[in-house]
Amino acid sequence: MNKYIITFSIVLYAIAVPFLEINNTHVFNPDWTPHMRIHEVWQLITNSGIGLFCLWLVWIKKEIKIGAVTSMLVTGGFLLAFCLKDLYGGSMKYLDGSEKTLFGINIGILGFGLAFTLLLVTTLLKKK
Repeated sequence: MNKYIITFSIVLYAIAVPFLEINNTHVFNPDWTPHMRIHEVWQLITNSGIGLFCLWLVWIKKEIKIGAVTSMLVTGGFLLAFCLKDLYGGSMKYLDGSEKTLFGINIGILGFGLAFTLLLVTTLLKKK
């Protein structure tokens, strides 16, 4: 079960996020400076690379705990950035004021919050 929990979190940050952000709201946003875009693409490539590395750790090397902790760095990093958003003027809302939500909760917070919690439980319960 632990492998599937980690894989779920990897699918969120390594596949779903690039799918949601390689469009005109992020990577091709005409209101973003080229400097902002390069940071966005860098983050997407890095997180997808980390996801591939974690899949290798979990499914090939059988390093469940390392894969879970590494994935927690990605998902937890997002959650921390969200918590600190007022310090740097960040927001999950688009320029038109809309926000992607599910059950009234931002999809990033919902997905990564669930993933982080499951990864934390996996890490704490794993003996090795």
